[in-house]
Amino acid sequence: MAHGGAYVLVSVVKDDITFADPEFHKREMTLIGSRNALRVDFETVMQAFRDRQIDADDLCSAVLTLDQLSDRFAGLAQDRGALIKVMVDLAP
Repeated sequence: MAHGGAYVLVSVVKDDITFADPEFHKREMTLIGSRNALRVDFETVMQAFRDRQIDADDLCSAVLTLDQLSDRFAGLAQDRGALIKVMVDLAP
């Protein structure tokens, strides 16, 4: 990261994120956590998916059919610590 740069976390991370404090201060960086994103942010992320810089499989915890959802929903809600994203496949 360039000196004086900003690192913006717009992500889903289940583990701790660590960095070297001396390097952080030496570069006079800014760390920002965000739950809000603009259209340009989503366009950047979608391009990263298209360019295979992000592996979508790493973000998907489970894929269920619509028929499975009603039986599995309560269990998924109780075990949220192990989930990132659950996809519901609507294809017949």
